[in-house]
Amino acid sequence: MKRLVVLGGGESGVGAARLGKEKGFQVFVSDKNTIAKAYKDVLLNYEIEFEEEKHTASKILNADVVMKSPGIPETVPLVKQIRAAGISIISEIELASRYTDAMLIAITGSNGKTTTASLTHHLLKTELSAGLAGNIGDSFAKQVLNFSHTHYVLEVSSFQLDDIERFKPHIAILTNITPDHLDRYNYQFENYIASKFRIVENQTSDDVFIYDADDEVISDWIKNNPIQSRLLPFSLTKTIEQGAYFKNKNIVITIDNSQIIMPTENLALEGKHNIKNAMAASTVAHLLKIRKQTIRESLENFQGVEHRLEYVLKINKVQYINDSKATNVNATYFALESMDAPTVWIVGGVDKGNDYKELFPFINEKVKAIICLGTDNSKLFEAFGNMVDIIVETQYMSEAVKIAYKVADAGDNVLLSPACASFDLFENYEDRGRQFKNAVRNL
Repeated sequence: MKRLVVLGGGESGVGAARLGKEKGFQVFVSDKNTIAKAYKDVLLNYEIEFEEEKHTASKILNADVVMKSPGIPETVPLVKQIRAAGISIISEIELASRYTDAMLIAITGSNGKTTTASLTHHLLKTELSAGLAGNIGDSFAKQVLNFSHTHYVLEVSSFQLDDIERFKPHIAILTNITPDHLDRYNYQFENYIASKFRIVENQTSDDVFIYDADDEVISDWIKNNPIQSRLLPFSLTKTIEQGAYFKNKNIVITIDNSQIIMPTENLALEGKHNIKNAMAASTVAHLLKIRKQTIRESLENFQGVEHRLEYVLKINKVQYINDSKATNVNATYFALESMDAPTVWIVGGVDKGNDYKELFPFINEKVKAIICLGTDNSKLFEAFGNMVDIIVETQYMSEAVKIAYKVADAGDNVLLSPACASFDLFENYEDRGRQFKNAVRNL
């Protein structure tokens, strides 16, 4: 019996452990932190051996294969030991993909992947049996166990792609690449780019690669690194012969000899970046022969993703907006770009080597006050201190929202768009977003 060791007892780890057990592996789960009660109950229920608050090397280094949680970096001594022992380390998407014959549609990118994945799933699910997994909702492994969908839309991160071997999506989407998570890639942007492009490394000429043709980082890579799959780019500025482009407020999608034209006037999602997300998702839908009418209706009734430019409440004519999912500068760029009123901006958290320069034009034009919400705000003060009249710091969400309430006037926006990770003061970006919404509702 082969031994599967799972590092990390969270959503992906517990899903992988259950799938491994079902497929005949001897499974052991090890987490150096405590495992949440809900996940512990699952492990106990399925009689899967586990340990928490420690890693016992002797129980790990006898594995045939190790599945590690995407949150564990390569630099951890235990990971180095596993590598030195010649044991294969895979991610949960690699493991789960080995046990399904479903068509995989995988989406990655520095920004927009959650919205694009959710929107793609929304477009497909009315006419196909489609699951949504990866970084969203239930783990891919758990869904492979519980459902027999014919299609899976997967949101995948660079960390998950770092540990693939045979993972091969029939349709791969790359929304964009901007510097992010550089702390995990030796501060080498090239390493991060290479990691994102692993989404196509096992594709053949029968597969499809959909990408943003306006993104120079992506275009340069494609010029210098031959890709086997069929290319279907999308663009806001160029005319695209095979793929999607934007013209006269319409999305035009051409695949072979079939063309569809989608008006964007009634798109539920606002902003240029969402037209790109809509182009990517619609290209998949058109490729999979979803009816034009279905695509149009689905684009118009899609409500977006929680914590991504989510309109919370209007109080005294001030609009409060939760964009907690903006964990890097580029995401915050899109948020500030879409603001059409003076904005009180709540920013800060764990800085991943951010360069704030690209935000300067918006700060001058749209931001009236900045509230820094992090344990170390020195870099924010350095970047923006001279650009606004009001810049303050706090370590409590409730206080940040109260300050915003005092500073904002009728007609203003209050925007939580942190441009940073959340782990200094919050469990994750969802926790941060929910605390913001609760604080707003308690005003």
